[in-house]
Amino acid sequence: MGCAKPPMGALEDSCRYLGVSLAALALLTACGGGGSHATSTSPASTTSAQTAVITTTTVAAPPAPQGPRLEKWIDLQVGECLADPPPTDPGVVTVSVVDCAVAHAAEVYLRADVEVNAAIADVADRECGAGLTRYTGQAVGGGPLVVTYLIDSNQDRTSANPLPSTVICVLTASNGGPLTGSARR
Repeated sequence: MGCAKPPMGALEDSCRYLGVSLAALALLTACGGGGSHATSTSPASTTSAQTAVITTTTVAAPPAPQGPRLEKWIDLQVGECLADPPPTDPGVVTVSVVDCAVAHAAEVYLRADVEVNAAIADVADRECGAGLTRYTGQAVGGGPLVVTYLIDSNQDRTSANPLPSTVICVLTASNGGPLTGSARR
């Protein structure tokens, strides 16, 4: 009654598995050891790998504010800031939009669609006044902000659009100075 010998193929597979495992272990140790050929898997090797990951993570910084970009004033959106006061010359088509974190002259706080025959000062004043309170929490008049607006009158009389004009409400500092940061609450 003797011991049964394992088949030769099973022994070869076990040796091959052991060889591959040792080679993988040697490669992993060499990669994490900072150039050393030691086969130790001490916590120091793990700490070095973690430090490299932390260093890589801390290198990533938030993007720097963009410089001014030109945009058609009729395309201005709520929350965009203007480098200069809103245009009063009807020939001016573009404005410089800047990051609100840098000093700027004005901020768009409302776009409101209105009827063609209602795109007049009293309606624009009413829409912009109500919008300022919603956007900033401040009422119009006497505060650090004043309201102005631009009206985009896309008056295509052949369309059935009941609200073809857009009032673009813009806030500026009451003292005429620059604003820094958004006025949005």
